[in-house]
This record gives sequence, structure tokens and C-alpha cells, in this order.
Amino acid sequence: MKVAFISRNTLFTGRGGDTIQMVKTAKYLRDLGVEVDIFTSSEKIDYDKYDILHGFNVIRPADLLKHFKNFKKVKVLSTIYVNYQEYEAQSREGLLGLIFRLLGNNLTEYLKTTARWIINGEKNFDISYLIFGHKYAFKKLISLSSVILPNSKSEYLRLAKDYDIVKNYEVIPNAIDQSIFRPDLDISNKQDNLVISVAKIDGRKNQLNLIRALNNSPFELIIIGKPAPNHVNFYNQCKREAAANVSFVTEIEQEELIKYYLRAKVHAMPSWFETTGLSSLEAVALGCNIVITNKGDTFEYFGDKAFYCEPDDVTSIYKAVRLASEKKSDESYRKRVYSEYIWEKTAEKTLEAYRNCLNSSLH
Repeated sequence: MKVAFISRNTLFTGRGGDTIQMVKTAKYLRDLGVEVDIFTSSEKIDYDKYDILHGFNVIRPADLLKHFKNFKKVKVLSTIYVNYQEYEAQSREGLLGLIFRLLGNNLTEYLKTTARWIINGEKNFDISYLIFGHKYAFKKLISLSSVILPNSKSEYLRLAKDYDIVKNYEVIPNAIDQSIFRPDLDISNKQDNLVISVAKIDGRKNQLNLIRALNNSPFELIIIGKPAPNHVNFYNQCKREAAANVSFVTEIEQEELIKYYLRAKVHAMPSWFETTGLSSLEAVALGCNIVITNKGDTFEYFGDKAFYCEPDDVTSIYKAVRLASEKKSDESYRKRVYSEYIWEKTAEKTLEAYRNCLNSSLH
């Protein structure tokens, strides 16, 4: 079986959770004997070489649509459906914020895509996107897919409601790499006042409000990540506002993250939206209590084992961090992560979805 993975053009220059999801899924599918090649949307693909085209990230439908139209065999879509409209409306300032508040989600995404086309020279998308818009491209991409693979049932239900869609789907959970975040690592040397936050530095990840919440508090906060390409000003503002108890570590490899996870009592990710929060899963695996957003699909993964906060409320963020720092980590949930949320399981479920699609295409 040969599979072509396809995603946004900035997959490796602006790395995110979708980058990790693609790379790790590919790695563990290869361990199961599947041949997988990864492409960005601007690259040319020899479609005849592949049995399946697997797209990632439905919120960038312009990047994927031309490939889904041209590929004539089985097409699979990992939706990774986030909705940043609340962030765009509440956090953007000035004229841009007013525009986003008035436009709504689909027109906002259309404006952002066309801006990338004009400003960044990203001209690799299907022309029908420009003519018919974001909502058309989104629904067309779903309709061309044999099956969609959300990271949770909650994600599918949001997508189905927002776009009035009924589609065959299989839940493929996000995961950790247990060969790196090993279950036998010593998690007994936690610093109760140490809080880390691992993510690209980006307004949507909301590090600024986390900094404001913990500035000059009893906690030591370490922000780990590098600024997203279009969020350098946000990163600079984070550094300007950070008090002496806040420090920054640039993006590091997952293997290097281990020492921070092992020391930290709390991992905080007060994002405006998360389908999962990969670093939150990693943090749980290495014995951290987690503070996460209440926006998105996080509850399906973490239930009552997490400490939830309102991303726009620094008091809520501080309270969640304080509570998380005072509680012992939940060993039973940590064991559940290693049994259910590992990339080996993700690959197995993905392969099963492939086989079901291929069998259906033969009948």
C-alpha cells in the first residue's frame, strides 16, 4: 500500500501540531509496512504511484482542494478542525479586529488565505477557492473524501454542525511518542512552583495572558517555543511584558523537552482553541498536571483530570495554575495515556480506515 500525505505549504517552515501529527503517523505507518511519502501543497505529486491520498488540515482547504480534485482513487482527510473566530474577534486590535468581528469565520479565513496569496506569494491553491469562497472549498473537500478522520468525536460534531455536513468518519486520536516520553522515566523530582508552556509562540496559543497571569507571582514560568512566522510582534510583546520570574527557551527537539517536563509540576496551555493539545498529552505522560483551555475538544481527552481556564481571563488562568500546583498528578490517567494515546495506536487505526476505504472502493 502506497500513501501520499499532503498538507499546507508551510508545514515545515511554520511547524505546528499538524506537522507532528503527520510525521509521527507516517513513521508508525511505515513500521506497519505502509509506504508513505509526505508532500506540501505546492509540490508536484505523481498520483499514479499512490493508492491513497491523505490530506491534513481542513481549515486550509485551498491548499488541498486541487489535489483532491485531481486524485482519482481513495482520498482520506484528517480534519484537524479548529475554529479561531473568537480569538480573531476578541484579540485582534484596531481595524483588523473590527473587520474580523464583522466578517465571521468563513469570510475571515477567506481574507487570510487571499492575504497569504498576495503578501507571501502562496499561489498553489485551486482557483475555485477565489471564485466561490472558503465555505464552498471546505464542503467540497469533505465531499471528495472517502472518509474523514477527526481527532475526537467532539471535533466531528463541531464540524458537522458548523457546516451542516453528514459524513462517514473514524476517530483517530492524537498521541505521544512513547519511545521519547518513556513510561519508565523518573517523575519524582518535581518543582511545585515550576510552570512550563510548550508551543509555538502565537497569539492563538495565548502565551501573553499566561505571562500576565503569572508575572511577579510565586511561580517560575518557562515559555518554550519559537514565534510563528506572522507572530514575531506578539513574541516581542511577550518578552517586553515578562517579569523576572518568566524566561524563554527557543524551540527544541522533543528529546530535549524531557528535562523540562520532568522538572515541571504544571504545564499550562491557555489557548483560544485546541483539538487536543499535543504538548498537554506529553506533559501528562511525564507526570505534570495540566492547565488547558476550555475551548475546543480538550474535555474528550482529559475530562476531569485537567484544570480548565478561560483564555481571556488572567485571574482564571492563575487560579487554574495554583490549583494544579497543589494537587498530586493522577497516575491512573498517566497510564491511560500510554495505553490509548500513543502513535502506534494512531497508526493502527489509520491503517484500518485505509483498508476499509480500499475494500469499499472494490465493491
